[in-house]
Amino acid sequence: MDFDQPPVVRVAARPGHDLRPDTWPRTVPAVEQLLDEGLTLDKGVTFLVGENGSGKSTIVEAVAAAYGLNPEGGSRNSLHSTRATESPLSEAITLQRGVGAARWGFFLRAETMHGWYTYLESTGASSDPRFHEMSHGESFLAVLRRRFDSPGFYCLDEPEAALSFSSTLGLVSTLHEVVEEKGQVLCATHSPVLAAMPGATILEVGDWGLRRTTWEDLELVYHWRAYLADPDRYLRHVID
Repeated sequence: MDFDQPPVVRVAARPGHDLRPDTWPRTVPAVEQLLDEGLTLDKGVTFLVGENGSGKSTIVEAVAAAYGLNPEGGSRNSLHSTRATESPLSEAITLQRGVGAARWGFFLRAETMHGWYTYLESTGASSDPRFHEMSHGESFLAVLRRRFDSPGFYCLDEPEAALSFSSTLGLVSTLHEVVEEKGQVLCATHSPVLAAMPGATILEVGDWGLRRTTWEDLELVYHWRAYLADPDRYLRHVID
């Protein structure tokens, strides 16, 4: 038996789930493919890269929740909740856990992290710094330093939203350290900087569903290169 397995080996549809084909999020091609074919997660880092509405964040959220993490961000022990907006996908999937893998996990979700900061302050028992008193980017980096420090399963939803170029490179360094410690990462991103991380698995998400690709072949990378070479080629279509 292979004991060198990541925390999550495979994501598959839960037998007998009641998520109908004509209802959201199953109407999203990537979600339908996930339920139809399942998804094997490699060791190390897997990036889901795609446009808004492609389903990448929905999948990361569902996998995080199925792992037992709070869908609004945090660890298994985070009990806060504001307004439930998560999809029912987490109830329609099951995870094959790695034999002997670490059980720790953390979900870093850009759009809801302020709620997690408030939750931490309300418990009064945390030794963490007061994240609300930091800038958005500084607080994210502090969370990364304090929570991404051991083997486990880490889910991130568009973490680059709060980070500058240099801070995004710092995130790449942190993810590299997680991999060195035998951790596993599933990350939804729009960032060509993040997606360029050496050794990462890249799944491009779109109308086709999910497809494995390389950084050089990403549509995201093509458009960023073209835009930086000639911004007017794009801007003339959006500015009168």
